[in-house]
Amino acid sequence: QVQLVESGGGLVQAGGSLRLSCAASGSIFSINYMGWYRQAPGKQRELVAAITSDGSTNYADSVKGRFTISRDNAKNTVYLQMNSLKPGDTAVYYCNHLIRLRVGVPFDNYWGQGTQVTVSS
Repeated sequence: QVQLVESGGGLVQAGGSLRLSCAASGSIFSINYMGWYRQAPGKQRELVAAITSDGSTNYADSVKGRFTISRDNAKNTVYLQMNSLKPGDTAVYYCNHLIRLRVGVPFDNYWGQGTQVTVSS
């Protein structure tokens, strides 16, 4: 019964900012990895940013220097701060958590429902 709930999407003008949140709830033993993906119409889903359990981060070249990913382990929540937004950032954004439900089972990927981000020119 793990569920990921996203929030923070919306409409913003170019150059503006948004902050996305994704909280995981349910019976969770540990979360090894948290990431954000996005998918624009007619395109493949792509990785935007990721953060590991040790705090290491990785960003797509297209967002490097503008987006910042962070996590709150106590709340099982990942955030994506998006600054200097461009029309090319328009997409549905999905959070992804790599979750282990209990000891002795493998980690599995869980996805949020997606939140729309629209950047006007």
